Amino acid sequence: MTDQTVLITGGASGIGLAMVRKFAKTKANVYFIDANVAEGEKVAKEEQDKGHSVTFWNADVTSFEQVSGFINQLPGKIHTLINNAGVSHVGKVENTSEEDFDRLYNVNIKGMFICTKAALPKLIQDGGGSVLNMASVAATIGIPDRFAYSMTKGAALSMTLSIARDYVEQGIRCNCLSPGRVHTPFVDGFLAKNYPGQEKEMFAKLAATQPIGRMGTPEEIAELAYFVSSNEGSFITGANINIDGGFLGLKM
Repeated sequence: MTDQTVLITGGASGIGLAMVRKFAKTKANVYFIDANVAEGEKVAKEEQDKGHSVTFWNADVTSFEQVSGFINQLPGKIHTLINNAGVSHVGKVENTSEEDFDRLYNVNIKGMFICTKAALPKLIQDGGGSVLNMASVAATIGIPDRFAYSMTKGAALSMTLSIARDYVEQGIRCNCLSPGRVHTPFVDGFLAKNYPGQEKEMFAKLAATQPIGRMGTPEEIAELAYFVSSNEGSFITGANINIDGGFLGLKM
């Protein structure tokens, strides 16, 4: 993807950070959005020091004005949009507050809608491109205590299918990835908060829920995102691609 323009949301940490590094390493022109200014600027500087073309934008993905303002400044064509920004929540319906529900809806669903809507005119004008959304195994299987999170990932899957159908004639491909458990800073924070002193034991239990026997890495998700977004993945659209260590296919 040398010299192709890639826009990634939530690129300052976790899976998004791995994607920024992967695309930058392959000489793409990477622009990433994140709400964390300190981390965003740090990542951009680290990549620029390696000679990579990486630009950080501090923006609220739920603001069409902010996102479209940045996208309209992009020079040339957008080749790939990756809607990765998201937040999580642990809880059932009964212990999900209205505030938590709104927070997850705004970032995980509205944010995906806003970024796609803002990028579409440029994608259509430039003859098409790839939109990749981050879903989850929670979009298609019941996971305990993940009510609001699962709801948003189900919406991500449905949006993917709708966009793929509506814009295939304009040369726009739209797919989503559905990871299982991936070892990110969120996992470490969750364990430290809920299982102080038992982090190692609980990490092993969570890892064992994947039949393959471990969690995925952000870099593994980034590799798949790169393939699907590249010219090698040009025959893939309207797909929900599981990358879950056998969680869905091999679970007994």
